[in-house]
Amino acid sequence: MSFVQATIGVVKQREFDDLKVAIEQALAGERVVKFLKALNSHNIRVRSLDKILAASVLEQAAGSKAGTARTLYESLPVSDQAQVRECYLSKIEEVEPALRAKFHKVYQYS
Repeated sequence: MSFVQATIGVVKQREFDDLKVAIEQALAGERVVKFLKALNSHNIRVRSLDKILAASVLEQAAGSKAGTARTLYESLPVSDQAQVRECYLSKIEEVEPALRAKFHKVYQYS
């Protein structure tokens, strides 16, 4: 018998999807460079989602209204927030190695 990870249902699907789209937009194509530059200028590490949301960096890179991502995130129950965090963390690991090397400071652990 092999291990099968349990799936957790999303409670607030619309808000979850909106955040997921904002994350995907901020980390897609040329916007990822803008996102990483903004993190660097704010001196925020890439894995610090709470600080990223507080500084409206996702919105800056995705081209959406400031504060929207944070408001959506805070409206989610803890289980949905955890899934958004997992989605975000997996997306930042998909960034090209060359960009990760260029912005090594924001990718550093403490």
